[in-house]
Amino acid sequence: MIIATNNKGKLEEIRKILTEYNIYSLKDKGINVDVDEDQDTFLGNAKKKAIEIYNIAHEEVIADDSGLCINALNGFPGVMTHRFLGEDASDIERNEYLINEVNKYSDRSAKVICNLVYYNGNDIIVGEGVLNGFISKTRRGENGFGFDEIFELSNGLTLAELSKEEKNEISARALAIKDLQKKLKR
Repeated sequence: MIIATNNKGKLEEIRKILTEYNIYSLKDKGINVDVDEDQDTFLGNAKKKAIEIYNIAHEEVIADDSGLCINALNGFPGVMTHRFLGEDASDIERNEYLINEVNKYSDRSAKVICNLVYYNGNDIIVGEGVLNGFISKTRRGENGFGFDEIFELSNGLTLAELSKEEKNEISARALAIKDLQKKLKR
């Protein structure tokens, strides 16, 4: 089964849960494609990636899209989580921007949504994971990437303050993988 990514963290997380499958990255299969994530939903982007990679490889594919949705900002940045300040912006720049925006409101609640799509040329099966939390007032933690240093859990820790193993147990992606795993076994 091909995972439509070369992100080592995503691959590791998926491999740890879907142990009953042989998991390959795009690189493992010699596929050098960057699918344009131009849909307006996480599910739309994940479906698009799964279908495009399947059409190249003609093998089972799992693709994902995920992002941060902040309630006070009407779900922003959503599907634009990695790109809302442009392709060249750093995680620090994006995170500082979001902290400054959320500081204007009393509501700091947010969620991470992950949609995983399995596609085998006929069937589309969707797994979803949602992790609720808050936007922290400062960047904290050394582990993780993206918005992990500003996404605070109900226990007061950010995702970046957890160990990789702890994060991989509770992340939206882990929840989506487990949801998809149940559906694949039916």
